[in-house]
Amino acid sequence: MTKRLSKKLYESELRNLQAKLVDLQAWVQDSGARIVVIFEGRDAAGKGSTIKRVNEYLNARVTRTVALPAPTERERTEWYFQRYVPHLPAAGEIVLMDRSWYNRAGVEHVMGYCTNVEYHRFLHQAPIFERMLVEDGIILLKYWFSVSDVEQEERFRSRAEDPMRRWKLSPNDVLSITKWEDYSRAKDTMFVHTDIPEAPWYEVDNEDKRRGRLNMIAHMLSKIPYRPVEREEIVIPPRPPSGGYERPPRNDDNAVPDYVDALGHGASD
Repeated sequence: MTKRLSKKLYESELRNLQAKLVDLQAWVQDSGARIVVIFEGRDAAGKGSTIKRVNEYLNARVTRTVALPAPTERERTEWYFQRYVPHLPAAGEIVLMDRSWYNRAGVEHVMGYCTNVEYHRFLHQAPIFERMLVEDGIILLKYWFSVSDVEQEERFRSRAEDPMRRWKLSPNDVLSITKWEDYSRAKDTMFVHTDIPEAPWYEVDNEDKRRGRLNMIAHMLSKIPYRPVEREEIVIPPRPPSGGYERPPRNDDNAVPDYVDALGHGASD
């Protein structure tokens, strides 16, 4: 069983790694690098929460998360990879994919949302597509988040009992409990066909989310050849003297009511 990481150590090291992610982002902007990071894994494996920690202090204009909904009727008639191409990064951008084209090798295949012909075509074309991306200069990293059946079920039950997180639990998520071995076989087959030298799979043991997040972020940083970029010092200028501006009367009807004051608590403890 994975030893749980203490909250104190986790928060301290997460802050350190997030500072390095800010340095990475500065290098991406300066160098014009293009990065795609794929987050895949079982339902409730902790992909989304890890993406939040990666993205927490980054500029949304530089680093964006892509989480596509189910394809439209029109998209179902397109070349499978076509709907993902517009979301690939331009120079100086990082794309974090909360699930990706590997939907076809996982949920679509297991749940019967694609035909066997479409599934096998994907397994053939995915390595070709990814080699093209890497050949064009994109840095492509693929992470598979692993979690045990016991831990997955525990997380499902936790979500079901929490009104703030219940939206995360979809009918497909619940069905994945009954199809554990089907998803295991699908993942094994996917690795056989798509774990290529140009874009290998990296597995993250995410039984302990804190440990898994740190391990994933540290590994990601180690796989990208970034360097510190010297940034211009920002000097805050002194405020000039008033030029006689007077604020017009405020319309109290448009002021946001002081909700906090109505709670009856002090402004600070």
